[in-house]
Amino acid sequence: MAMRYEGWEVTTADTGIHAVRAAKEVHPDVIVLDMMLPDFDGLEVMRRIRMDQTTVPVIFLTAKDAVGDRIAGLTAGGDDYVTKPFSLEELIARLRALLRRAGATEPRSDSTLTVGDLTLDEDSHEVTRGGEEVQLTATEFELLRYLMRNPKRVLSKAQILDRVWNYDFGGQANVVELYISYLRKKIDKGRSPMIHTMRGAGYVLRPAR
Repeated sequence: MAMRYEGWEVTTADTGIHAVRAAKEVHPDVIVLDMMLPDFDGLEVMRRIRMDQTTVPVIFLTAKDAVGDRIAGLTAGGDDYVTKPFSLEELIARLRALLRRAGATEPRSDSTLTVGDLTLDEDSHEVTRGGEEVQLTATEFELLRYLMRNPKRVLSKAQILDRVWNYDFGGQANVVELYISYLRKKIDKGRSPMIHTMRGAGYVLRPAR
């Protein structure tokens, strides 16, 4: 979910065999590879992938932190190594760095998100609806950005809490309701609504009809 939020297309595999097959089909820009898999380990997966994809960057994930394991992972063709438990933000940062080093195109080179007549500039933090500027607080901006990155997709309160208020946030789900109400007053007031409540499911942002 965190990787999709960053704008990356994600393909997953739950076994080594599936991982090798997926790599051949998808030709990924970067691979996050767990060392512990149910059929064979990440090193063997890496060796098989390296037979025909010699340059794709790889980050190994493992619960092992011995120097020997690190050396083995990097020797097999890996570019980085993250020991569990790890910071999700750190993993994303390392993935960005690997993509830059590999010359892969960064997702969403255009910093502007657009849904209907609503626009949000991720660089300048400017928001407009129907050409009129909308002033948002930092938290309101992050909430709207998450909604706009996932248009027409129902997002649960738990997903919003995790993404906007960080994964270790200890608050209650009612903070989501509160900030959704703030956004509605600024985005939807006097206009056709774009932010909708899906009872029992969460919230969704759609272009106004």
